[in-house]
Amino acid sequence: MSPHPELFDDCRLVRPRGELDLTTTPAFAHDLEKARRGGDRLFLIVDLRGVTFMDGSVLDPLCAAWHDCRGRGGWIRVVHTGRGPGLVFRAVGLLTRFPRYADVGDAWLDVPADCTAMARDT
Repeated sequence: MSPHPELFDDCRLVRPRGELDLTTTPAFAHDLEKARRGGDRLFLIVDLRGVTFMDGSVLDPLCAAWHDCRGRGGWIRVVHTGRGPGLVFRAVGLLTRFPRYADVGDAWLDVPADCTAMARDT
């Protein structure tokens, strides 16, 4: 079986907006849980391009989603282009778990953003 679903419709997308911090992370966690309901194999793209601020409180729900998706034979990929998410992932050593994707299409195709560009931006 291919690591990619046959149709883009098989993939679920979560697009939070604004700040992701201690007060807003519960709603984000709920959105991630809702996106993961049902089905067997699970493919999830989290598009953080609309996030203006992000702290470490998002790590627990993202890691829970990662474990759930992997346990079902799927994946989770995170789109992030701003400095904040990259800094948070780097600070806790999760850049390999959540590599940067420039857009949803690249995440779908598993084409991470150029590592040189990521080092320059973060």
